[in-house]
Amino acid sequence: MSKFFDPPAPKPLIDKDRIDKVYKSMRFKVFMGSFLGYAAYYLVRKNLSLAAPGMIEDGLVDKAGVGIAMSAVSIAYAFSKFIMGSVSDRSDARKFLVIGLVLSALTMMLTGFIPFGGNQAVNVGIIFVLMLIVGWLSGMGWPPCGRIMAHWFSQNERSFKMSIWNTSHTLGGGTLGLLVSLGVVIFAGIGIEQTWRAAFIVPSAVALLIALFGWWALRDTPESCGLPSVQDWRNDYSGIKAADKTGEKIPFKTLFVDYVFKNKFLWVIAFANAFVYMVRYGVGDWAPIYLQEMDIMTPEESNLAFALHNYAGIPGTIICGWISSKFFKGRCTPPNVIFMLAVLVGTLVYWQAGPIASFLSFGGSPETVTAMTKGLIYFALCLVGFCIYGPVALIGIQALNLVPKNAAGTAAGFVGLFGYLFGDAVLSKLLMGSVAEHAGWHFTFMMLAVASIFAVALCSLTWKSEQA
Repeated sequence: MSKFFDPPAPKPLIDKDRIDKVYKSMRFKVFMGSFLGYAAYYLVRKNLSLAAPGMIEDGLVDKAGVGIAMSAVSIAYAFSKFIMGSVSDRSDARKFLVIGLVLSALTMMLTGFIPFGGNQAVNVGIIFVLMLIVGWLSGMGWPPCGRIMAHWFSQNERSFKMSIWNTSHTLGGGTLGLLVSLGVVIFAGIGIEQTWRAAFIVPSAVALLIALFGWWALRDTPESCGLPSVQDWRNDYSGIKAADKTGEKIPFKTLFVDYVFKNKFLWVIAFANAFVYMVRYGVGDWAPIYLQEMDIMTPEESNLAFALHNYAGIPGTIICGWISSKFFKGRCTPPNVIFMLAVLVGTLVYWQAGPIASFLSFGGSPETVTAMTKGLIYFALCLVGFCIYGPVALIGIQALNLVPKNAAGTAAGFVGLFGYLFGDAVLSKLLMGSVAEHAGWHFTFMMLAVASIFAVALCSLTWKSEQA
């Protein structure tokens, strides 16, 4: 199996007069393959968030149980992204990404077919195991994409290109909400009462179709296609490390100890990433449950809010990357600080939407206050979505820029470990689920506001060092 995933050997260079045309064509193909391929991973990652309100209503689980089950994806993904990162640095990115996507989709689809019973503990246990598998397989998504971007795009262009690429997960997350709404309509139309099952089945089927496209479009490195390295092709050797020049596999011990463990700036952005991810998933993943449980929105409205929150990240991520390149010469810290301050504002508006609407309505009717509350929540979720994914992308780019490209997957995996294990699984899932169940939603919003402040403070610590 290990030999199956080995990267393809370099091929002899193609004719010089064909190199430019083939290079441009292949770069577009691998970019779109990795873009849509990674977007598809998000069609089979957050499905439980959208299925949970219906499952809670049917008495199959409660909020604490949902938090535990959702944490399985984050826990497994955190370790998988780190471990798979080092494996992917020595594997064929095409096979790695596509096979992981197919297995993830099949596992999530299986969840939608299981006949759950009346014992909540058993139901949570079954879902936890399945989400654990999905989380581990999801770790086969980002690292090969990082490898592809490091090998096909040079550092001077990578900041902006990766900002565009990084909108893939917001596209996937937003499309998930729309596919679930479509699936619910289809299931209801054919007489299936437990329409929440559509949240697992319909997006998984779409992900399988995208996997076929990924297999056609993706290739591992330019050299494996008979092309020169991207540095030679663009005559751009900016930021290239000594270890990049050999093209050889780096032992895992060297990857982790020399390039990751001893890198103090990587540790700082890893902790910042934890708080960014707490806000990212603390707001997005709990939105459908919170909005429906508090009778603020209908299921259709909350699914739309979930979709808009994710879609807003597309222009937000691109603009954040553009600001980094245009005004800060590729530095990531200033836009991270600016955008996380805006996230803090959006989180506070989301939390206090009701009181703000009452104040702004000047004694208007309850219907007016309700409409204004929904409008403010849509605005706040879009603001958070617009601003949160830029720092998510730039922190990942900082990790890539701090190490040789041969260690890109390991660095990305290390930073992702903090984001998904501590920020997502522990803080936004286990802790927030328990707090929401036993103390109420207001305390969860306090946690999100504090996390935003911590993220700003930690990002600020790299301001001078990055400038130097």
